[in-house]
Amino acid sequence: PMGSERMEMRKRQMSTTQETPGAAQAQHSTGSRGSNACCFCWCCCCSCSCLTVRNQDEERARRTSHELQAEGIPNCEESPAPTLEEVNAWAQSFDKLMLTPAGRNAFREFLRTEFSEENMLFWMACEELKQESNKSVIEEKARLIYEDYISILSPKEVSLDSRVREVINRNMLEPSQHTFDDAQLQIYTLMHRDSYPRFMNSAIYKDLLRSLSEKSIEA
Repeated sequence: PMGSERMEMRKRQMSTTQETPGAAQAQHSTGSRGSNACCFCWCCCCSCSCLTVRNQDEERARRTSHELQAEGIPNCEESPAPTLEEVNAWAQSFDKLMLTPAGRNAFREFLRTEFSEENMLFWMACEELKQESNKSVIEEKARLIYEDYISILSPKEVSLDSRVREVINRNMLEPSQHTFDDAQLQIYTLMHRDSYPRFMNSAIYKDLLRSLSEKSIEA
C-alpha cells in the first residue's frame, strides 16, 4: 500500500512539473536517505511542500468526517418512498421537488455525483436555523454554518457573490434565524437554474421514474 501511494504521488508530480536531470539524479539517490525522506521531493525537512499538501489533504478529510459526525447529518432525510405522482410532480417545478423529503433526497443524491452536495446541506442548515428560538443555540448554529459553508477555508464553501458575503458578515455581528436568508435564496436559485435541469435529465431521476412506472403497470 505504501509503495502504491508513493507511486501515485510520483505520477502527480510528474504530471505537473518537468523533471530536471538534477532532480532525477537526486531522486535516484533518495534510497540512501533515511525513512524521513519525502516521497517525491528531495529534501527531508519538515516543511517540505509535498508533505504540507498531503497533511492538508488528510486534515481536510478528517475535518469533513468529524463535522458530519458532530452535526449528525444523516445520509438522507427520513421519508417514505415517493409515489409515481410525486416523482412526476418534481418535473413540474423545482419548488415541488424541494417541498418533499423524498424529492430533496433524490436531488441531493444527484448533487453528490456533481460534487455540489454542499449546496443542499447549506440550504437544509438554514432551514433548521429558522426553526430555532433560543438565542444561544441560534448563535452557535450560525457560527457553525458560517465555518462550514461560508468561510473560504472550508472544503464545503458554497458559491456566493461579494454583496451577499458582506450582508452575512454584518449579520454575524448579531446572528439571528435570518442571518443567511440572502445567501440561502442565492443558493436555492443556483440549484434551480443550474442543477435542476440536469437532474431532470439524469439517470437518477429517469431510473426512479421508470421503476415506479413499471410497478404501477404491474399493480
